[in-house]
Amino acid sequence: MTTTAPRLGNALARLLILAAALLGTLLAGAAPASAHAALTGSDPKDGAVVATAPKEVNLTFSEQVAMSADAIRVLDPAGRRADTGEIRDLCSGSVVRYGVELRAGLPDGTYTVAWQAVSSDSHPVAGAFTFSIGSPSTTSVALPDEAPGGGLVGALYGVARYLSYAGFAVLVGGGAFVLACWPGGASVRAVQQTVVRGWLTLTGATLALLLLRSPYTGSGKLSDAFDLAGLKAVLETKTGAALTSRLLLLGAAALFVAVLFGAYARRTDPKEKKDLAFGLGLGGTVVAAGIAGTWALAEHASTGIQPGVAMPVDILHLLAVAAWLGGLTVLLVALYRAPSVERSAVERFSKVAFGSVAVLAATGLYQSWRQVGSWSALTGTRYGQLLLVKIGLMAVLIGIAWISRRWTRRLADPTPRDADETDLADEEPVASEAEASDAKASKTTGTSEAETPEAVDPARAAQLARQRAAVATATRKRERDADPERAGLRRSVLTEAAVAVVLLAVTTVLTSTEPGRTEEEAGRSTSAAGPAAVPDRPVDIRLPFDTGGVDGKGVVRLSLDPGRTGANALHIFVERPNGKPLDVPEIKVALTLEAKDVGPLPVAPDRIQTGHWSASGVQIPMPGDWKIQVTVRTSDIDQTTIDKNVKIG
Repeated sequence: MTTTAPRLGNALARLLILAAALLGTLLAGAAPASAHAALTGSDPKDGAVVATAPKEVNLTFSEQVAMSADAIRVLDPAGRRADTGEIRDLCSGSVVRYGVELRAGLPDGTYTVAWQAVSSDSHPVAGAFTFSIGSPSTTSVALPDEAPGGGLVGALYGVARYLSYAGFAVLVGGGAFVLACWPGGASVRAVQQTVVRGWLTLTGATLALLLLRSPYTGSGKLSDAFDLAGLKAVLETKTGAALTSRLLLLGAAALFVAVLFGAYARRTDPKEKKDLAFGLGLGGTVVAAGIAGTWALAEHASTGIQPGVAMPVDILHLLAVAAWLGGLTVLLVALYRAPSVERSAVERFSKVAFGSVAVLAATGLYQSWRQVGSWSALTGTRYGQLLLVKIGLMAVLIGIAWISRRWTRRLADPTPRDADETDLADEEPVASEAEASDAKASKTTGTSEAETPEAVDPARAAQLARQRAAVATATRKRERDADPERAGLRRSVLTEAAVAVVLLAVTTVLTSTEPGRTEEEAGRSTSAAGPAAVPDRPVDIRLPFDTGGVDGKGVVRLSLDPGRTGANALHIFVERPNGKPLDVPEIKVALTLEAKDVGPLPVAPDRIQTGHWSASGVQIPMPGDWKIQVTVRTSDIDQTTIDKNVKIG
């Protein structure tokens, strides 16, 4: 059959809407992660040296967090608990602060504060810092290298989250595809299996998330997944309530699936089928919106500005994604495994998918306005780099979807030759497919229709039945593969689905990556504190370095306390690009006041622990603009010197 390329029609309008969907959807994907909580201050400060032991340690966060009974731990130089273990809620108005009291009579030395909490968007956050009483000392405390929510438990939790999104899309999008686009698909076994598997995937992933939640936000040990006390604590949280509600709604979804592929598929009366379809559509929409709401109520949309608007928008966003990608999955299965797919069904799904893209554009643009970070974060942070990957994948996906839409038009508009063949078929009746298959099988096996069942051996009859079924299946497959429109649509839909799988994986990784907005704000606040010294406050500077060797990239954080003339305490922290401590063979510091020809004054700090060096009694003889030079050596041959000017009063 000869076909010609379809006319593009209003191609420009479609491209504008698709471009808006691309921009809005991707910027919205970046926005939610910016709701991660961050430690904005502490008392004592990181690296501070205090004359006497404080009564308590206070931590201030950027947003509300959930703190467990053991969320803040203070450890002495020997690794013993120095706190009472009682967390105090010191929040007041918009200030989010928690504290823990210290034991009386603490000796001098370096103390480690380790904290772990759950931000209001359900993601675990953790960190650690040190302060010293009297003077710094060596410490035996080893800070964990593993980030919160990492390790095997974190990996399993991430897989479960991915599967829950995928299962939701297939369940909701598949059901919508059958009801709105292809009612006849309710009786196709391959379609039934796909939607049921979506329900099973979402249910299993939800149960896994519920069991893994306690170790994911706490100990990180897989064995704690079956700790009943931990499970009880999870059920009392916002996330636990959302997961429990999702399981209850999945019970209603199971009833929807049973009716859809049972009573609805068997209905033959058009009026009864239409009435049942209306009821299923109404009930299914309510259940689908409820399941989508379990994400909106517990995660990103529930935090930040305008949560009352953001949560309904997030629900619409999820439903649009499910209608598009879930319907795409069922269509792909039908194109490969169903005997035939009605052309009108494919055309209707094309309209549904186009409407879903429009909804994604509107909701995505709102989310981008609500929480997106700066454009500089796109290239300067890991989060931004992942976002650029997502932008590329989304552009490819929309391009392939446009190709699929063109194939759909070819499939929906029969060519003149199709019409001629249809007329010919009406004028010259031919044997049915089943009759042709039977005749071919009979010819192959040497039997005829004249043979009675009594004359045929039962084993022979079974063999004939299998042969007839195989011939019929081969005939249907040959006819299906011979249709160029169907084959072209099948290839484009398969490619579209493959890209969608990768895109969903990148999106899942984005949700657990430190957002670019948070990273940039932290860098700006650190840089702003560096150039100007304030009396009784330390001079804090941040110096990126690259020695060019293996493990040669990182950041030096330097603190000079109190940052004025006279004796000062110097603390240096060397970190990898991901924020983890980096142990280097040597680090040297020199101070120069070029305006007065003073210096360089060398300082040889002592190693306190991994990534932490300190020196006490660093003398600043006079005020002025001092150049602080830091030499970092990462191997026997790889080293670099970095510097920064600071004003010391």
